[in-house]
Amino acid sequence: MIFKPADILIPKNIDFEKWSVVACDQYTSEPEYWEKAAKLTGGSPSTLDIIFPEVYLDKPGGIERIKKINAAMSEYLASGIFEELKDSYVYVEREQSNGRTRRGIIGVVDLEEYDFRRGSHSKIRATEGTIIERIPPRKKIRINASLELPHILMLIDDREKSVIEPLSARKRDFRKLYDFDLMLGGGRIAGYLVPDSEHERIADALAALEDRAAFDEKYGLSGKDVMAFAVGDGNHSLATARSCWDEIKKELTAAEAETHPARYALVELENIHDDALEFEPIQRVLFDVDPEDVMRALYKRYPRASADGRGGHRIRYKYGETRGEVNIEDCGGNLAVGAVQDFLDEYIEKNGGRVDYIHGDDVVETLTDAENTIGFMVDPMEKNRLFEFVIKDGSLPRKTFSMGEAADKRYYLECRKIR
Repeated sequence: MIFKPADILIPKNIDFEKWSVVACDQYTSEPEYWEKAAKLTGGSPSTLDIIFPEVYLDKPGGIERIKKINAAMSEYLASGIFEELKDSYVYVEREQSNGRTRRGIIGVVDLEEYDFRRGSHSKIRATEGTIIERIPPRKKIRINASLELPHILMLIDDREKSVIEPLSARKRDFRKLYDFDLMLGGGRIAGYLVPDSEHERIADALAALEDRAAFDEKYGLSGKDVMAFAVGDGNHSLATARSCWDEIKKELTAAEAETHPARYALVELENIHDDALEFEPIQRVLFDVDPEDVMRALYKRYPRASADGRGGHRIRYKYGETRGEVNIEDCGGNLAVGAVQDFLDEYIEKNGGRVDYIHGDDVVETLTDAENTIGFMVDPMEKNRLFEFVIKDGSLPRKTFSMGEAADKRYYLECRKIR
């Protein structure tokens, strides 16, 4: 089984709202968000003590922060704060900030079935280009950690809604593990222990999605390797887990490698056809540049670009009080975000500047009020074509889409021992 039950740790006798914080790769240009989160936890047990918010990743003191994280993990384990749910799934219902509810299952995936390299033929594939240089600093955080906390969202293309959705009607008979409001506008979340009687049904439904004949018919293919799972969110975290595992297994026997906990990664599995699941574009903000020079370079890079709405990919931009849109026809790609990313990579290499990847047009609007800053915004991609794109063409341009706004990202809650 590629996705299977896990030994899941759930905190007990704590304030869940203070315990659970949003994914570490959110609000990377808004340190004030993380300052508010720190004030809200107020010294109570919190996942904020055992994660590394990436807003601080390039700041001084990183090694000391990692040591504190590892010490806090050991302290939480020793204090008996967790209940261990052996060989279990957790069914999750997340009420988003817009009031809609999406559904998922917490379990582990086998990292041996995941290859994040472009052109991969593995059962689990990255949906976007992996930025290799982002892995080493994240490995420093994970390699000696005793716990993992998932913000990875794994997707299945389950058009019949056969895997996750049946749990919704049966949840009244499940043990409720938690049900609370998430901090700072994150909506609400409830979790239920999935009984053993559901495990075989889940396994059979997942196996049907991997069936060769059904796969070929679904995508109109022949001879392509089966792709059963797509990494919807947290690809760099999963790539880091795989990189750490590749190091660890060098010191193991074949028998030890079969069952070592670091071979697996805790994830939430979601169905791409969940009506509440929305794909939001990830926007770009370029700092420490002359915005007018950037726009001149953009038109030079794409000489057939126009501002009259004439076909091509629509890209909106803003700097200061100036805003507009440009249409690009000659980029040679299928997505507007690819045209923007190719341009920004070339521009920064030649002229300097710093790019950040932003969730939410409103954040772009605010950040680009500052001098020497310009933002680029694209429209969302059609989510139902994600598997088709990746299977036929390989991973998408990096940072193509986000599954919801920043506040709707996965919050850390469950844990698992990996050492």
